[in-house]
Order: sequence, then structure tokens, then C-alpha cells
Amino acid sequence: MPLNRGWVWGLALVSLLAVSSFVRAAEAAKPQVTDAEYKALKTEVEELRKRVSMTTPVGQRSAVDDTLDRKYGPNAAVVTRQGRLTIGGLIQVWYYSIQNDNHGWVNDDRFTQPNQFGSNEVSDNDSFRIRRAEIKFTMDIHENVTAVVMIDPAREATSFPSLQQNTSNVISGDGVAFFNGGFQGNGTGQIVDGIRGGLQIGNTNNDTVRTGGGQANRMLQDAYINVHGVLPHHDSTIGQFRRRLGEEGSRDSSQLDFVERSMITQLADMRDLGSELHGTWWDDRFQYWLGVFDGAGTAFQQRQNRSDDNDEKDWVGSFLVRPLWKNETWGSIEVGASIMHGLGGEAGGHYPFNRPVDGLNRPSTVHQLLYAWASYMPGGPVKGWWIRGEWGQYRDRFAPGEVITGNGIVTVDPAPFTVDGWHVDTGYKLSDSIFKDKVGKWVRPMEFVFRYDCMQNLFYHNLGAADSSTVAAGLFLANDNRKLDVFHTTVWTAGMNYYIHGNNAKLQLNYNIVQEEHPSKVVGANQNQWRPVRSVDNSNFVINFQVAW
Repeated sequence: MPLNRGWVWGLALVSLLAVSSFVRAAEAAKPQVTDAEYKALKTEVEELRKRVSMTTPVGQRSAVDDTLDRKYGPNAAVVTRQGRLTIGGLIQVWYYSIQNDNHGWVNDDRFTQPNQFGSNEVSDNDSFRIRRAEIKFTMDIHENVTAVVMIDPAREATSFPSLQQNTSNVISGDGVAFFNGGFQGNGTGQIVDGIRGGLQIGNTNNDTVRTGGGQANRMLQDAYINVHGVLPHHDSTIGQFRRRLGEEGSRDSSQLDFVERSMITQLADMRDLGSELHGTWWDDRFQYWLGVFDGAGTAFQQRQNRSDDNDEKDWVGSFLVRPLWKNETWGSIEVGASIMHGLGGEAGGHYPFNRPVDGLNRPSTVHQLLYAWASYMPGGPVKGWWIRGEWGQYRDRFAPGEVITGNGIVTVDPAPFTVDGWHVDTGYKLSDSIFKDKVGKWVRPMEFVFRYDCMQNLFYHNLGAADSSTVAAGLFLANDNRKLDVFHTTVWTAGMNYYIHGNNAKLQLNYNIVQEEHPSKVVGANQNQWRPVRSVDNSNFVINFQVAW
């Protein structure tokens, strides 16, 4: 029989009174300790500590010290044989939904099969994803020496599409520093999932998903030693760590304003092996970083946890200036710039398929990364609003045979390329605004963000030189094959961050409107009426639930 509403309220009131009476009785039953007794007990403990300390040899800890230190509970120190250990971590769980389009960006055979674009079928599936699963150990072994080890098992993923744009290849599926080199064939000359096969070079997302294969990424992220407090205003780091390049790329992943970094700054998120000197002055308002790193690998490849592939080293220089910082009226301003410059490649002829040798098989190439950024966080009546922008440029060269486009066309002697990217971000954080006490507690943790992101990351063979006669040869060996035409991707992102406990627990929602550049017609020696590339319907919605500690 359903309970009467009056009975329900009556039972609730009786339960509340019973609990209250129990609490009062328990408080009354507690032994009462006077201030005088507490002070006497405290004095007795101190006297006991002194007597034990007098009988303890110098340099050794007493049994009382050990007992007091072995307490358990929130914020209690972790006990180690040596030094002080701090354990941190980051978990980012994604759910994303991508607009469906079974055609990819590139026409796999624009001469004999017009409008037959490659497949995008497996790259637009909606999915959950563990984007990051970092565990970080920081050991203060000495007042001047700290060691850090950070692993991320989630970096072993190889089958997830890159986001914000899902049509690009990625570094071992990591989603960092992505590009689209057209398509990569299966080596059979047959069309697989709408892609005409050519020379076998690596795996596509299609192959990885279909076969469950793919090379795992490096799980080890950070492994370095930091020395500080020896040279005034300076500290030095040696090992494997993130190079200081740009602003967003160097930022901790738990501090991102959006679900993922912008396209050009994803290049700066990579780790490398090397050493770096950091200087800071005037309460961190002027800082600089000078470093030297291995810089192994070709364009868009991982640098971390691998042997260098030549004797040369990359050098990195970065600085930032904060002419205005944490001013209540005017806010904060930061400007900065970074450069990475080095020489990659060694050995090998220009055409390794004709003259293979045991080496990297590409000419020596100057590779370079440049960044410049500025940010403004005003104070006064508009505090809570912020705006920042960053520009980057990347110069490098693909390895021979790495890029395939068209009818199995392989770039055996690619020329160096230079690509640019930039983004402008803005947001409004209610908890930092003048309205924080005027809105409800459920509204206050909200931050509204918007970003314009653009990068040249889509590569295609020299459209002006390619024609059906050269395609029939299977491989381009002429000089006009060395050049790659580059197109850009543009992404508009609108989102909201909900801070449950600052950046330690937050929910992020991003909607990305994605557009790939595509020319209206083919230009050059072979005038065709169809386009070699197209814009894919691949706008997407991403949710990130994050916990960091």
C-alpha cells in the first residue's frame, strides 16, 4: 500500500531527531580534556623527545621520529628509503562523434578514375578513447637534484583518427604532429577500400583498424634529471623531456584550454633526448631556455626514445617576457618566441631504390621549427576574459618513399618543404569575472572558449607537372616529382570547460567545424575537369573528462 505523504515526512522527522539525540549523547560521553591537561601532555611528549634525542647518535633518527613520521592519512608524506617522492598523474577519457563521409580527401587516381576518392570509412567512427593516462614520479633526492620519470601507456594507441581533423596520418597513432600525404598503398596495385595500391610504405588508419596491427608508440615520455639552486636564477635538465617550443605546445596537457592542442603546436608536444638550461629573472617575468637535442627522424616522425640518425644535433632557443603581470587593473601580458634549428639526414643517394645503402637514405637537410606568441588577460571590469594567439612554421624533408599520392606515385627524392600554421583563441571564465558572486554555484565553474586554427598539413604531388604518361611509369624519377603541393586545413572550435576542481577535475566539450582546402580545378600540363582533392564532411564533437593529481 503506498505511504501517505504525511507519514513519509513524519518518519523523516523522527529519524532526524533520533540521529541528533544519538550525536548529542555520544558527544556527552566523550572524556573532556582541559587546556591545562593538554598543555601538560604536550610538554611531556617534548621532554620525551629531547631525552631520546640525547641518546641517539648524530646523523641518526630516533625511534620517536620514525614513529611520528609513519602516520597514515590524507596529505601524509610517502616514505622512501632516500629523498622525497611525489606521485602525480593525468587521465583523459574522450568520447567523440565525427560527421560521416565515406570518401577521403584525395582522389587516388585522377587520370584514369575521375572522382574515385579514397575511403574515409573507418576514420569517422564514433568512439570512446583514453587520450592520456600519465603516471609521473618526481624524486627530490637532494636539495639541488630532482629526477622525474613519466610514462603514458595510452600513447601506444595506433588506430584512432587524429582530431581535430580525422583525415590525416599521425605519429604512431599518437595524434601528435599529423599530416596527410595523400594515400599509402597496399603494394598489390589493387583498390582496397577505394584506395589504389602502390608501393608498400607504412600503414593507413584503414589498415590498422582492419588488421589490428600497427607499431606501438613509445610509452616512456619523460626521464630526466634537473639540477637547481646551484647557479643563481638558473636550473638545468638532461634526459628525455618536452623541448621548450612555443606556448601551447610546451604547456602541461592538464592545463589545455581545449580538448586538444592546435594543429601547429602539436609538433612542439613531442619529447626528445638532450639537455637544456633555463634562466628566470624578476619573479619569472623574464625567462629563457637554451638546449641541444638529438633531433632524430624525418618529417613528422617521433623524436623520442630512439637513437640519433646522424652526428649533428638540434639546438633550441626560447624566451618569454611579461611586461605586465597580475595587475588588478590592467591584467597580464605575455609575449615570446622559440626556434629549433638543426641538420637531419646522412648517407644514401637521392634515389635509394636504385642505389640502396645502409643509411638514412636521404640528403642532409636543415630542419627548423619557429614559434611566436602573445597573450593578454585583462583585469578590471573585464577580468575573466582572455585572448592569445600563436604562429608556427615547420621546415623539413620527407624520407624517400614516404609519401604516395595519385596512382601509386612515390616520392623517391622529395624536396624540402615549409609549412605554416597559426591559431587565435579567446575565452571567458566566470569564476575569475566580476560576476562570480552573482551567478549560481552550478554556473560559476563554466568557461566559454572559441578558437580559429589553420595549418598547411595536406600534401599532394606537383599538380602542374603530373600527367598520364609519367603516371604510367609507376614511379616519378624526374625533378618535377620532387615538389609537393601543400594545402591547408581550417578548424573553427566552440567549446565549454566546466571546472569541478580546477584543472584537477574538469569536463571539456568542443565542437570542431573542419574544412580542407581544395582547388576548383587541376592546373598545369594536364588540364582535367575533376579535382584531385576535396573537402571532407568531418566536423566533430569531442567530450573530455579529466582527472589530474
